[in-house]
Amino acid sequence: MASRFGFQSTTMIVTNTPAADLALTNLAYCSPSDLHNFAVPGTKLFLALVADSSVLSFSYPWFIPPEDFNLALLTLELEFVKKGTKNEQIDAVILANQLRKRFANQVMTSGQRVTFEYHGNNYIFTVTQATVEGREDSNDVERGMISSDTYIVFEASNSSGIKIVNQREAASSNIFRHKEFNLQSLGIGGLGAEFADIFRRAFASRVFPPHVTSKLGIKHVKGMLLYGPPGTGKTLMARQIGKMLNGREPKIVNGPEVLSKFVGETEKNVRDLFADAENDQRTNGDQSDLHVIIFDEIDAICKSRGSTRDGTGVHDSIVNQLLTKIDGVESLNNVLLIGMTNRKDLLDEALLRPGRLEVQVEISLPDENGRLQILQIHTNKMKENSFLAPDVNLQELAARTKNYSGAELEGVVKSAVSFALNRQLSLDDLTKPVDEESIKVTMDDFLHALHEIVPAFGASTDDLERCRLNGMVDCGDRHKHIYQRAMLLVEQVKVSKGSPMVTCLLEGPSGSGKTALAATVGIDSDFPYVKIISAETMIGLHESTKCAQIVKVFEDAYKSPLSIIILDDIERLLEYVAIGPRFSNIISQTLMGKKLLVLGTTSEVSFLDSVGICDAFSVTYHLPTLKADDAKKVLEQLNVFAEDDVSDAAEALNDMTIKKLYMLIEMAAQGEQGGAAEAIYSGKEKIKIAHFYDCLQDIVRF
Repeated sequence: MASRFGFQSTTMIVTNTPAADLALTNLAYCSPSDLHNFAVPGTKLFLALVADSSVLSFSYPWFIPPEDFNLALLTLELEFVKKGTKNEQIDAVILANQLRKRFANQVMTSGQRVTFEYHGNNYIFTVTQATVEGREDSNDVERGMISSDTYIVFEASNSSGIKIVNQREAASSNIFRHKEFNLQSLGIGGLGAEFADIFRRAFASRVFPPHVTSKLGIKHVKGMLLYGPPGTGKTLMARQIGKMLNGREPKIVNGPEVLSKFVGETEKNVRDLFADAENDQRTNGDQSDLHVIIFDEIDAICKSRGSTRDGTGVHDSIVNQLLTKIDGVESLNNVLLIGMTNRKDLLDEALLRPGRLEVQVEISLPDENGRLQILQIHTNKMKENSFLAPDVNLQELAARTKNYSGAELEGVVKSAVSFALNRQLSLDDLTKPVDEESIKVTMDDFLHALHEIVPAFGASTDDLERCRLNGMVDCGDRHKHIYQRAMLLVEQVKVSKGSPMVTCLLEGPSGSGKTALAATVGIDSDFPYVKIISAETMIGLHESTKCAQIVKVFEDAYKSPLSIIILDDIERLLEYVAIGPRFSNIISQTLMGKKLLVLGTTSEVSFLDSVGICDAFSVTYHLPTLKADDAKKVLEQLNVFAEDDVSDAAEALNDMTIKKLYMLIEMAAQGEQGGAAEAIYSGKEKIKIAHFYDCLQDIVRF
């Protein structure tokens, strides 16, 4: 049968090699006269041979190795060719170097058996794992070529008579399966600095042979904690770290899965996680493999002892059991525990001390460059397959997505794709064939997706806009001066290194525009995190619940590089009652215990001063009522009076708040019979000055 290269398939007779040592090279040999039947001039090809009892035949004539086919990891199980051979000790460092030279550029396949000679004895190794760098998750057959960088792991059963020494010495700098780290190829974006910190603290000591760390008198780091907001990549980083290490397959455990309703069963589950590492260390000592245990949502089982009052004490005993396994009397040196949590504050402090989860790295929200990397990762395939439209500007999208987590950025890409796919579908006929070539994800799709996927830690733009429904109008030089001073404080927070945290109190009569001004400062600041805390959002909540909500807003603010928190009507948040007076001291302590860029508003400045809250604010500005000239400017901008009536109306509005002015204008705009508002606001009619005076009397009486 002809091969795909035009050559006829050939059958060869098996015979002895000219020299015995050729049988230990894992190569097929043929007569020089037959060579022309197999050679392809100018091509680097490999023969794939299948042997039976008497012949060698080509089952698949030629194998062309793909790019990046070198093995990163090769695990070999050793045994003697002749059973019952006396016990022998094999140095993993020497043998690994010999095999890398002897079988260089040869393809090894999982399950393959190869004969070789070492120190006068003949051995057989069986390939149990053959991993090509970057293809750990591939469904292809495990195979690849041995190179000078291939990390070789040796295994031998207890009954084989073979003892392997210096396995960890052989690892040297090859504790990792990869020679270098391209985090983007691993699907990790924007976490380069965090990974560098983890490597320095947790893995640098493991790169060197055990005798080096022994001479230094140090122990390896046994645990690390990855913490931060949801969706920032903690689980992804832990999973990839586990895959990159040349050790046993990582054990991934969800915190709640460890819990059991049976007495003592939970503690047993914790002990079982460490059982393999204990047996390995007991058998191989310093030569044992690294065992990685990944605890997702570790706060579910490691809460501070005494904080859970369930009457069983199960959580306390879990923490005790875990502490003894990590750093107890019989602690292990071949374990790396990686914990992940969104709530570091809930963990028992004994778990966080050096010797336990001592490497604590915050995986925070990505910066603009990190967001660009994440967007590139999630759009890479669609770009390679020409589904990404040319107008898509990922740099612009990275700039627009302040405070987006990695998971939220992935959600933005999914949402954008859904818009693109939806254009190709017809709800009237879902069986209509889809034209794949016309699928294009455009910039407009991404912009629509940004409105759909809102960051959990983003600015509350809608809430802020509701605080200034009438917009912002020029209320005179005094109000403009306060706005400018507040924006200077915003700029101070952006650039200052000496006082980056500032608090500002806006006080004045009720309705003087304090909340609208604070909301405007928040919107104009362009800070990624702006939240407003008001009494309206906490109606019906218990005092402790209110405190918890306030604390969460402040904690979320710390996770963003630039944040503004608006405390609207502080006296109402404190539940101030004028008769008494009485107020909530617990909420008062919650507000005063934080330092951040805070814009507070109040109509009861004397009360706040009496309880010491005014002292918590760096700057206080008084928002005055409107003078006649200020009111005239506002009325001219509203354009609801005849030109001759503006001055008279402004005189009547002297010493009025901006909120009452708007209320009065809306009343007068209804007309004496009602229904005139639309005509007045559109400029077709004007408010009659006499009717305006009648409404003014109602406001004054009110």
